[in-house]
Amino acid sequence: MDRASKEASAALRFLPKLVVPEGRLAGKRVKLAKYQKQFVRGAFAKGIEAGCLSIGRGNAKTSLSAGLALGHLMGEIAPQPKREIIFAARNRDQAKTAFGFLLGFIEGLPEDDQEQFTIRRGSKLEVETSENGGGLARVIAADGKSILGGAPTLAILDERAAWEREKGDALENAILSGLGKRDGRALIISTSAPDDANTFSRWLDEPPPGTYVQEHRPDQGLPPDDLASLLIANPGASEGIGPSAEWLVAQARRAIARGGSALSSFRNLNRNERVASDDRSVLLTVDEWLSCEVSPDDLPPRDGPVVLGVDLGGSRSMSAASMYWPETGRLECVGAFPCNPGLADRGQADGVSGRYVEMSDRGELVTMGDATVPVARFMADVVTKLDGQAPAAIVGDRFRHAEFVEALRDAGLERVPFIWRGFGWKDGSEDCERLRRAVFEGEVKAMPSLLLRSAFSDAITLVDPAGNHKLAAGRSTGRIDPVAATVLAVAQGVRMRRAPSHKSGRLAWG
Repeated sequence: MDRASKEASAALRFLPKLVVPEGRLAGKRVKLAKYQKQFVRGAFAKGIEAGCLSIGRGNAKTSLSAGLALGHLMGEIAPQPKREIIFAARNRDQAKTAFGFLLGFIEGLPEDDQEQFTIRRGSKLEVETSENGGGLARVIAADGKSILGGAPTLAILDERAAWEREKGDALENAILSGLGKRDGRALIISTSAPDDANTFSRWLDEPPPGTYVQEHRPDQGLPPDDLASLLIANPGASEGIGPSAEWLVAQARRAIARGGSALSSFRNLNRNERVASDDRSVLLTVDEWLSCEVSPDDLPPRDGPVVLGVDLGGSRSMSAASMYWPETGRLECVGAFPCNPGLADRGQADGVSGRYVEMSDRGELVTMGDATVPVARFMADVVTKLDGQAPAAIVGDRFRHAEFVEALRDAGLERVPFIWRGFGWKDGSEDCERLRRAVFEGEVKAMPSLLLRSAFSDAITLVDPAGNHKLAAGRSTGRIDPVAATVLAVAQGVRMRRAPSHKSGRLAWG
């Protein structure tokens, strides 16, 4: 391990002098865990301007940053005249949590040391000291105007993933520009964001030069009560910090039993996974979709008729096709992007890093055409994947009617029945509900697919007062074209399977 920098060494010497202000360890001296020492060494290394920490709830990330803030305020860490420390959060109440830890640490200092601080709890939450050149710690909320002109030496961006996008980015930019005036440092801490497009996720996935990243996030797709992965997200459990391993497993099983938002929230907050914790407006939660994934050996055969659902994209959108065999429940899906720009560049632009490249390596995503995906070629390529089986029906968006007619003729599919569906309330809500019902009844089975898993985690729905859902592409956080194609295919397959069979009548005389 590299030798700790001067600032990191000062922080590691200062923190153990503090007294834990609350919790089951209240009254005892702070004892740093391995992951905390690792973060201090990394965030305060030479050349580092921002330290990012992503970890499960209850692992003392806020209290650690408050202790570091007190060290800065007192001039024990990175001493310089008129130090300025900022506690930034989405709103004032959230920022008060970190500020409360700061006050708690101050109350644990010797009385002589406490006398140097002036604490203001009115309209402004501030702590000021005149010792060692003076320092000020203050709380601000996510409003960029409130920080313009400041020159902080340390900024703590608490629960960064929960900040509103526009206001949060404005505040972050203002803070970072102010830090540059005095060689300041930012500590950006949070549990995982709900998606890859969140600014906090971008910090972790595409860190700028001078950024230290420490992320405690387990692999996707594991059971919520898997202990090994729980300990990855909650390293404090092994060192007496935060929730115990037994408590985490018990909460996981309770969340599994309750399902829905309780399970999504547990995955996001306690397992530190990128899952939307509020599922009131998602088509399917991550766990609901994961229940459809099976191993290749357990995948149902391609028996019976097959329905082809197609969602055509534009120049920047993905085109996707889903193949569904309603008699067995088998589902397959493929997506396509134009060749220009490349998948790596698209991933960077969409904030998903190398996800598109990984999908391509797995055979789930292809590229064709230059600036747009050629519809006829895409349709013909999808039909080729059926190994000679003709689709019983093709389902598509009625607003792309002309494109479909031309593509079907060019691909030699004009004889296949084509069913027009809309994504509005009339057709969209029915199709969404049929998909959800089929999933809940175990009538959809697919191999593990990063394409589908990613799309379902991003798919947002609009909900009317009666509780009907329809896909909302404008509100969704990523490429949901595979979901749209799957909704069309499965809903039509369910209608075909449940349609009454017509038998010849029989007359009876009484």
